[in-house]
Amino acid sequence: MPTTFPEANHQSPFASWKGDHAGIRVPDFATAVAWYGEKLDFRVMHTMPYGEMTFGFLSPAADDSFRIELLAGPGAADRPAYDQLSDTLNRSGWHHFCMIVEDVDAAMTELERRGVTIVSRPRDVHHISRRFAFFADPWGNLFELTQVIDA
Repeated sequence: MPTTFPEANHQSPFASWKGDHAGIRVPDFATAVAWYGEKLDFRVMHTMPYGEMTFGFLSPAADDSFRIELLAGPGAADRPAYDQLSDTLNRSGWHHFCMIVEDVDAAMTELERRGVTIVSRPRDVHHISRRFAFFADPWGNLFELTQVIDA
């Protein structure tokens, strides 16, 4: 992995692209909103019906710049339940999304206190100057928390 990264390409036709949200399929809107609210302190910012489904945008406790879009309703197939990060690496497609936090250990302790499934305890990866850990929602969707550390 490089220790330096290319300069931002402000001439790219895609230079205006920025992250906005990640969509997560769940079977029941009310249950998902309750879980994300109670366990992660996410806030419902907007909802809309879509046929038999409900779409809802949730933001973290103090960040309006990134959201999770819940796609909720009947027909959601189950994902495998994970309790070890290594078990998650044999599936193609979307794996997880990551949020930067000030203190991975404190965040994971609070998530565990709230009964959230911990998939990977905090660990350091010095060659990228990060500490990280993973947890899962009740539907098997994975989330990573990371913090910058000294290499």
